[in-house]
Amino acid sequence: MDSKIIAVIVVFAALTVALNLSPFKIPAPYAPFLIYQIWEIPIVAAFLLYGPRVGIPISIINTALLLGIFPGELPTGPFYNLAAILSMLFGIYIVQKFLASRLIQRREVILSVLSTIAGILFRVGFMAFLNWAFLPFPPPVGFGLPTEVVMAMLPLVGIFNATLALYTVPVGYFLAKIVSSSLKTARWNQKHNRNITKEPAT
Repeated sequence: MDSKIIAVIVVFAALTVALNLSPFKIPAPYAPFLIYQIWEIPIVAAFLLYGPRVGIPISIINTALLLGIFPGELPTGPFYNLAAILSMLFGIYIVQKFLASRLIQRREVILSVLSTIAGILFRVGFMAFLNWAFLPFPPPVGFGLPTEVVMAMLPLVGIFNATLALYTVPVGYFLAKIVSSSLKTARWNQKHNRNITKEPAT
């Protein structure tokens, strides 16, 4: 892994952790124990810009820091967050991997929509299974909830995961596009300035 990629991971991981620990938290009105945040947006943007080799390490670093600093009500809670973000990224990856090269016209808009849909489906589906399987266990794995209570919670958790991905993926796309355009402009200016300095004096 070269120094440029390491620097990108450090920058995006720092931004992710800062947003995760920031006071910008909105409890879901239908389930106040579920909190809307924006810390996943930089991860999606980094994933779109540099792929899994950057997006996945950032997610893992964020999880490791949360385990040590702010795990939440459940000590293993950050692992649930990690599972949610990775399952969403996998949905985005599927679209990018198999459909990006086939879409010509209005590719960015279509990719953004399809990636959002895939991210929602994979996230909601995987987290429904994960919560059903582990929440009945006693702490620190789960909350020791009866199976019928978990089943009653799953629709609310599904709505939460779907709506969170509904704004996280498009905003991540928008942020990645801005960063990509800025990087291209910076490279062009650097190349242009280099060519000017190489021109012989007349």
